[in-house]
Amino acid sequence: MLLTAETLDLQEQLTNLSSFIGNTPLFPITRAFAKPGVKIYAKLEWQQLGGSVKARPAFRIIQDAVKSGRLQPGQSLLDASSGNTAIAYAAIGAAIQIPVTICLPENASDERKTLLKAFGANIVYTSRFGSTDEAQEIAKQLFSDYPDRYFYADQYGNQSNWQAHYHTTANEIFRQTKGEITHFVAGLGTTGTFTGTSRKLKELNPEIELISLQPDAAMHGLEGWKHLETARVPKIYDSTLANQNLAIDTYEAFDLIQKVAQTEGLLISPSAAANLAGAIKVAESIDEGVIVTVFPDNAEKYSEVLKSLF
Repeated sequence: MLLTAETLDLQEQLTNLSSFIGNTPLFPITRAFAKPGVKIYAKLEWQQLGGSVKARPAFRIIQDAVKSGRLQPGQSLLDASSGNTAIAYAAIGAAIQIPVTICLPENASDERKTLLKAFGANIVYTSRFGSTDEAQEIAKQLFSDYPDRYFYADQYGNQSNWQAHYHTTANEIFRQTKGEITHFVAGLGTTGTFTGTSRKLKELNPEIELISLQPDAAMHGLEGWKHLETARVPKIYDSTLANQNLAIDTYEAFDLIQKVAQTEGLLISPSAAANLAGAIKVAESIDEGVIVTVFPDNAEKYSEVLKSLF
């Protein structure tokens, strides 16, 4: 493939941006939960460009699309998202001057809508009752109608999603725990974090236990999470990876937001609290081990939840 000067410039801009993606700190949880012989750590994923774990897959999806020529200068990135991936696309897009169009359920929080507008994204609102499943259908239709105008990123089916975590998150965790990790725990949304991180960790040490988390009901308050029995299962999901699947109650997670804020000094999001709830369930079931989970984002985009708790 013959690369144009504009494409080469995009690739150079992405290379310059890469140092601001990933390499997040691993935080020890010592007061919200403690048990002799068991340690819990959490990756603080909001400490990167775009403010959430979604910076990793968004960056990888854009980088791979530019390299392969599927995203050309002048085209707009198009995808469906409940918020964090959209914000990551928009932040990266602003940094390298790629237009971004997002199909977003209209019940997304006001903070997310404001951030998307601030980064200059074009928002196509979809029904609040259709979740991201309907938003995906709208995005596919837009791409079908205007294939030359858009690059359809398709985060739920794009292999670059899980590969981002395979090549970065897992290696960081293994290095930061000095190879002592015994359990990895993560919730399922696009499933990219769990799938990519788990695959690589299993290669590094086949003895590591992998625990996936889901909401305990179809109607829940964990934004971005999927109850796979009733939702559309992402194409990148690998059901053979998990050694164990646990259900998490929304209110159990909300209670942890308050506890973590007042004992650890971290104001975490509902999905981060749900991941910690899963890690604690695992910790309560073992006598010794090193458990690692991810805190996908902090609470700055969840003012309505915070007002209900404090």
